[in-house]
Amino acid sequence: MYDLKQLSFPNVWKGDKMSKNFGGDDDFSLIKQLDFSNESLKDIITRQYVRYMFNRTNNIFRYEGLPDTIPVRNLELYLQMNGLTGIAKVNGNLYALVGGFGGSPNAYYEPTIYTVANPYLNYNAMLKNEKDCVVIYNDSTYFGLRDLNILYASLLAENKITMRLADINLRSMFLISAPDDRTKKSADAFIENLEKGKMSTVGESQFFDGVKVNPTQSSYSNTLTDLIEYEQYLKASWFNDLGLDANYNMKRESLNSSESQMNDDALIPLIEDMLIQRKTGIEKVNEMFGTEISVELNSIWKKNQQLIVEGLPEEEPEEPEEPETEESEAEEPEEPEEPETEESETEEPETVDEPDTIIEDLKESIEELTDAIEEIADAIDEPEEGDDNESE
Repeated sequence: MYDLKQLSFPNVWKGDKMSKNFGGDDDFSLIKQLDFSNESLKDIITRQYVRYMFNRTNNIFRYEGLPDTIPVRNLELYLQMNGLTGIAKVNGNLYALVGGFGGSPNAYYEPTIYTVANPYLNYNAMLKNEKDCVVIYNDSTYFGLRDLNILYASLLAENKITMRLADINLRSMFLISAPDDRTKKSADAFIENLEKGKMSTVGESQFFDGVKVNPTQSSYSNTLTDLIEYEQYLKASWFNDLGLDANYNMKRESLNSSESQMNDDALIPLIEDMLIQRKTGIEKVNEMFGTEISVELNSIWKKNQQLIVEGLPEEEPEEPEEPETEESEAEEPEEPEEPETEESETEEPETVDEPDTIIEDLKESIEELTDAIEEIADAIDEPEEGDDNESE
């Protein structure tokens, strides 16, 4: 069983100690650089990542009807960190209590007794599950999210420290070696003047003969890029396990629609199981204590579920449209529509008469042209006959 105290954040900042009294004019003085020389730096970064992720996951679900004695923040922290919590009535009020399982198991080897000890309420009891209290599970195996968060946070902490070391090594474009102290001082002075922006000269040839410059960028050029991609992969995998869509592009180029949606299947299982366990537990609480509590997904998690799960059968609403088309087809042979078709059929000859009249007019014009041509031909033949008579 885990406790919130296990995620306590020690003082790991350089300079003055951090003050817990915020709100003054000197709040920005609390911002100090991390002491990377601290031996427990990995634990520090891991705690930071875990805390930030719990800040996100605390808003996965939205409750309605919870009593004032059960804050949503505490209820979700108990469920996500411990994997379960017990709802019981103490002094006439409902509380979410931290406890542990015990007693003889039931037919499925599940514990039946929930042991509670709350010093503030001065309440110690061994409650029988589903009789004296209702135990709500975070997931089917009441494992919680703490170990999952620690896994990814630990890997990210290791990668973050490696990235810092690679970043520092990238500051050195080359390494300078000197055979003696005199040459070393000359090299240090040259670099110092170069950093200040001053032009400097070298007056001895021994400086060139003794100093050796070894480039180092070739060995670190791709290291930082690989570490950034690895961090992107870890964060995307972590977010996907918790129902947040985060694509990691290892192709170093644009993604098509199918590749951008390949993470959709990984977003639902764990969050859906957590929602089912909460709804099951809340229903039992309502039956036992007469409350009207409800729970559903919140914020981006609800949107993702609607897009992925509820958005898949979008074509189903088209089914009711099919009988409408059938009705329209059935209405076609109805009596009112028949005269309409007849009228349309009667109107068709009117449109057909127009080309017939045009053809007749063309025939008449052609006949007139042929008559005119024949008259011209006869007129041409008459003079030729007259010439023949004169010649005789």
